[in-house]
Amino acid sequence: MSSKLSINAGQSSNKGTKENNEDACGIYIPDEPLLTTKGITAVIADGVSSCESAREASESCVQGFINDYYSTPESWTVITAGQRILGALNRWLISQSQLNSHEDGGMLTTFSALIIKSTTAHLLHIGDTRIYLLRNGELECLTQDHQVWASGNKSFLSRALGASSNLDIDYKKLAVEPGDTFILTCDGVHEYVQNNELCKLLSEQSNKERAAKSIITRALKNGSHDNVTCQIVEIETLPNQDANEFYRHLTELPFPPPLDDGITLDGYRILRELHASKRTQIYLALDIKSNEKVIIKTPSVNFDDDLEYIDRFLHEEWIGRRINSTHVLKVLEPSKQRRFLYFVTEYIEGQTLRQWMNDHPQPAIAELRRIIEQIASGVRAFHRLEMVHQDLKPENIMIDSHGTVKVIDFGSTKIAGIQEISTPLETINLLGTLDYAAPEYFLDHPGNNRSDIYSLGAITYEMLTGQLPYGKALNARNIKRVKYVPANLHNKNIPIWIDGCIQQSVNLNPSQRYALLSEYIYDLSHPNQNFSKKSSEPLIERNPVAFWQGLTGVLFIVILVLTYLLASK
Repeated sequence: MSSKLSINAGQSSNKGTKENNEDACGIYIPDEPLLTTKGITAVIADGVSSCESAREASESCVQGFINDYYSTPESWTVITAGQRILGALNRWLISQSQLNSHEDGGMLTTFSALIIKSTTAHLLHIGDTRIYLLRNGELECLTQDHQVWASGNKSFLSRALGASSNLDIDYKKLAVEPGDTFILTCDGVHEYVQNNELCKLLSEQSNKERAAKSIITRALKNGSHDNVTCQIVEIETLPNQDANEFYRHLTELPFPPPLDDGITLDGYRILRELHASKRTQIYLALDIKSNEKVIIKTPSVNFDDDLEYIDRFLHEEWIGRRINSTHVLKVLEPSKQRRFLYFVTEYIEGQTLRQWMNDHPQPAIAELRRIIEQIASGVRAFHRLEMVHQDLKPENIMIDSHGTVKVIDFGSTKIAGIQEISTPLETINLLGTLDYAAPEYFLDHPGNNRSDIYSLGAITYEMLTGQLPYGKALNARNIKRVKYVPANLHNKNIPIWIDGCIQQSVNLNPSQRYALLSEYIYDLSHPNQNFSKKSSEPLIERNPVAFWQGLTGVLFIVILVLTYLLASK
């Protein structure tokens, strides 16, 4: 069976009895790799006829959505991409209405989109266009009409693109099967063609273009006085059904042989090995063509038959190619076609944050901020692409000779958009170093942006104190018993508001942490009054060691006084 997604599709649109056709529709089937990473799109829109620019509204939304969807990052989920695009289109429609001072209701259109990605159909819907699913002879409407009924059997749209700045989009996803047929229609069709007629007309034509035309013709014959548009999308084959083919793709390139100093590999001369672990080897190499130093990262031969490991190794390069940030390690295009499995990155001449921390115990607050702000900038580049790094630690942060900080090592990174793609491999959430891992991972909960914020908070705490925020590494057994240790117990130079900021970043409850990196970075530089108020908390809560030391001192004085009084009698 084919390992690619394929469809049999057709569409037809007609102005019907009206002077102009205010409907718009489009189907787009991209080439690889977008066919795998983004999927196939079918979109239908019905411009609100009471608006003078109804046709412009519907056409702009159909064309704009399709064009923009395939321009969004491949790492984004369908719903993220869809919401961002529809939000932008909605704002554009509203601005055009205001700019042109429309007195006829502005630029409004209904909208329904079907995106088939991997083995899942994603539906985004606003208005009264519809998406149906015909499966095993049964027809089901998957969308809900956004209408308000008035007297005299008249209805009005309660939702439409361009109607309000508060955009409310219906979203649904469902697994698909070969043979599933989706039908997208405007109200000029589904209000005049009954479900049994729709099924009959579909069964009479194998050619989807002719089937769509016969459906809109029947709508007109049944008395439709509106524009008529119909799209039909039948699933022929789904991707990744042939596991052998998928595995062959992963093993196209063999693992490289041992790379000794001086050996040449595809235009790179190996200078020396920099690091070796059970999972990878890292070499300093010279690009013979450009005469520049680069890093070659190779997989360990211990995993040459581990397909999950190879898949993650390939994703690490995929991630690096799509992130463009001064504070993230750059993955480079190979100078020649590769004969072996490896990838090339820039060479950073400098030291790891761990080495820097060893040289600078308890650094000045200003120095700490300079580093943390740059780490946050790099991590933010992941979050903007719906990626979670999942392995932030001092060993995975480099500081070059100019003081520029870069996040490295993407082997544990979770990519939301890629997780929507079905493969024969079982998805495993591979964590990095557990000392900096957020507690939700130990409870088998999925990580998100706040999990990376926890790791960054733990790094901040350790930079200032040399310790971990809970005194020890977290695990599934101790997570309910540990308690945050105030940073200023280890370092008296830490202001209470900075300690409060760090404490919020490493809160055991993800919902109580900062939602955004920018919020954490802001509070790290600007005293938050909420944290300063903690000084009014009982001393035993703020500083239990100081409390017991003080209590011991008071008791000692009381004993001395009592001893004196007894001796004087």
